[in-house]
Amino acid sequence: MTQEFSLSPKISKYAILVIVLIGIMSVLVYLLAAKVTYRLGFPLDDAWIHQTYARNLAYYGEWSFIHGYPSGGSTAPLWTAFLVPGFLIGLSPLVWTYFLGTTILISLAISSEFTVRHLIEEYRSKIPWVGFFIVLEWHLVWAAVSGMETLLSAFLATIVLGALALERRNYLTLGLLIGLSVWVRPDALTLIGPAVLVIFLTGSSWKLRLWSLFHLFIGCGIILSFYFLFNLVISDMPFPNTFYAKQAEYSVLQQVPLFFRYSSILMLPLTGAGIVLLPGVIILAVHGIRNRKWGILAGMIWFVGYLLLYAWRLPVTYQHGRYIIPAMPIFFIWGLAGMLHIVDIPSPSRVRWIMFRVWRISTVTAVISFWILGAKAYATDVAFIESEMVTTARWVSENLPSDSLVAAHDIGALGYFAQVKLIDLAGLISPEVIPFIRDEDKLTRYMDKEKANYLITFPSWYPLLVKNHTIIYSSNGQFGPRMGQDNMAVYSWFVP
Repeated sequence: MTQEFSLSPKISKYAILVIVLIGIMSVLVYLLAAKVTYRLGFPLDDAWIHQTYARNLAYYGEWSFIHGYPSGGSTAPLWTAFLVPGFLIGLSPLVWTYFLGTTILISLAISSEFTVRHLIEEYRSKIPWVGFFIVLEWHLVWAAVSGMETLLSAFLATIVLGALALERRNYLTLGLLIGLSVWVRPDALTLIGPAVLVIFLTGSSWKLRLWSLFHLFIGCGIILSFYFLFNLVISDMPFPNTFYAKQAEYSVLQQVPLFFRYSSILMLPLTGAGIVLLPGVIILAVHGIRNRKWGILAGMIWFVGYLLLYAWRLPVTYQHGRYIIPAMPIFFIWGLAGMLHIVDIPSPSRVRWIMFRVWRISTVTAVISFWILGAKAYATDVAFIESEMVTTARWVSENLPSDSLVAAHDIGALGYFAQVKLIDLAGLISPEVIPFIRDEDKLTRYMDKEKANYLITFPSWYPLLVKNHTIIYSSNGQFGPRMGQDNMAVYSWFVP
């Protein structure tokens, strides 16, 4: 009898195949929902920013949003680079990006299944429950087809934290992975924290601790040095423009007490099956403390700290919490591990048996229910972006002169579909506006000084800017008003 091939002694090839098939099905349902609702696209205008940088890199060999003008408006250089092959082989940006997102989602599911099976000895089910959870969790599926770097960041963070929990700690490799993660999102730099914590708590001597720290920082430092050099060359700043612009734009939210900001952000991973998994996280934390599993506890501390960082500096909850989605998988994995640790232990108590079965059924029900609701949310988000930003950008491309200077807050679709000069009111490619990003009087004077020809915005976003200016085009999209939003409009500003 031949020995069955498997990724590891605990995961069969058939379990992996099923995860792959369910993952593909999950993504296709979300895309079908978008197609039926309006048309295929991305649920975020920012996704088109990455596409524009990738296209210019592929066609012109330059890191620019506007051809000929290098800029640091891409938060995720590595993700942008991953998009380049799609343009080189002539694929639609939608097809290639969906393929990448699906591949990352499935890879995250398989690695999560691997982690939990090696972490929880009681988990021996032939059904890959953890993998199923990941490919059906609505935040993660939404992120997979969002066109953004979010899920890639989540995958790399999960690999690092999973390695710490499983005591597979080659700190040079972990340092390299953390450095690579920063090329996807700057906030991945926080992964150094749990790694350092584990080094100090598990090192048998100070010599070993220092040697581990040396390897960690050498690995991370090599990659980060190129990252900082890249940004300094492009924009004269160590981080991308977006790192500074987003914080400046939403600084007013920091006036809300920190407790309420943190509470709002904490609710995001709990929206869905996360609330059902919360007891599992607590159970695993107790298990980790009792058994001195410092890698597990370090991952939990990182999750709490990551959310606290955003509550402190960027306390936004829109777009289903896209900024903290990279931290969600580790919360889900720890919750599932805690649940499986308890549920799969035989118990003579009938009450406990019933309680655990109800817990498992509740989790499955929550996953499926929110997966369906998430498909509807994704379809609506795509319809909004396509009927407002993309439709307006296509109109600009067809109706405005190519040498027009256009001021706009949402530049993604404009940059991709309309070849005009831009003033970015959000500061991503126009960092000079960051100091007065929410001051409409100063923005007005700046646009007058630069002799902007047109302004494109939602009227309610800049009521003073649009005052006394004539609308020459309105998207008239049906989805914006349904979501409580007005229609995007093009205003004449200064037309010689």
